[in-house]
Amino acid sequence: MTNSSSANPERLVIACGGTGGHLFPGIAVARAAKARGWETLLLISEKQIDALATEGEKDLRFERVPAVAMPRPLSLGMLKFAWRFWKTRSHCIKLLRDFKATAVLGMGGFTSLPPAMAGKKLGLKNYVHDSNAVPGKANRMTAKFCRKVLLGMEDAVKFFPACRTQVTGTPLRPSVQPPGDAEEARRFFDLPGAKPTILIMGGSQGARGVNRALVTALPALAPAGDRVQVLHITGPQEFDSVRAAAEQIQGLTVKVLPFCQRMKLALSLATIAVCRSGASSLTELSAWGIPSVLVPYPTAADDHQRRNADVFTRSGAAIAVEESVLANGELGPILLDLLADGEKRASLSAAMLRLAPGDAAGRICDVIAAG
Repeated sequence: MTNSSSANPERLVIACGGTGGHLFPGIAVARAAKARGWETLLLISEKQIDALATEGEKDLRFERVPAVAMPRPLSLGMLKFAWRFWKTRSHCIKLLRDFKATAVLGMGGFTSLPPAMAGKKLGLKNYVHDSNAVPGKANRMTAKFCRKVLLGMEDAVKFFPACRTQVTGTPLRPSVQPPGDAEEARRFFDLPGAKPTILIMGGSQGARGVNRALVTALPALAPAGDRVQVLHITGPQEFDSVRAAAEQIQGLTVKVLPFCQRMKLALSLATIAVCRSGASSLTELSAWGIPSVLVPYPTAADDHQRRNADVFTRSGAAIAVEESVLANGELGPILLDLLADGEKRASLSAAMLRLAPGDAAGRICDVIAAG
């Protein structure tokens, strides 16, 4: 491990905006870097989710850069994309120079490509991290400008045959590290008693299919209201409709939130969880050893969420169910069966913990320090 009092600390730029799956691991690396005495600058997007997710990170420095998601090839949007992309790249060159950056780390997506290209032009150390079992097209492009590709899952190594790779795991931000305080969590969320809690979450921006599956499951869960409660993080767009549906159910405590700034408290309450199989969510669930029902996003790029779920189901750490199945009301019985089977939950929890990321942020910093 590199000594944080090094005479020549790194000045690290982390490109991590656009989704919580990129942003939260980037924040985790920034925290680890700061502990070593490094200076950090985090590049985020102009999306609302980035503003929400960074509200509690006042001691970190963030800079917004325009989003540059690529449209379909040969479409009219390509001209606009090319102009915005070149403009963003030029802006990143200026940011890196002004910050006196020594290294650039992209946490994934097209937000990472312009900074990586800018870093390459300036002769900096460039790295990209991909959390998923199947890397995205943007990361495969970004890898061409990087010294090394850092990976969250072993399954992704085969997609970078011409690159130097290292499996580091996906960083977990310190604000959600276990252990937690269930009593504090119950007070914060105003949930009565110590009943088992089902945590429903669709990632930082919510998930319509997961939200609707829960709404469909509520009538089946209602008769068990004396022994279970629900904490549902919907994402901002569907908060009102889900809350309205939950208010129609008698006898079941359902706390509905549009977004959760205190995810550590939510995770500390969870007896079981239902969520998408994005890599960042899986990292959090594995760190806490939470038995989970995974609902892969059916149209995710390269079907990467299903492949992520495969890694966890293969290891006996989770149950995966297709969204189309849950649309028929199957989620309620699945959850009730899992709540009733303590032995099954214990087995899933133990397997989850075996997949926990450990000090992934520290390992990434080690790679950057070594050059």
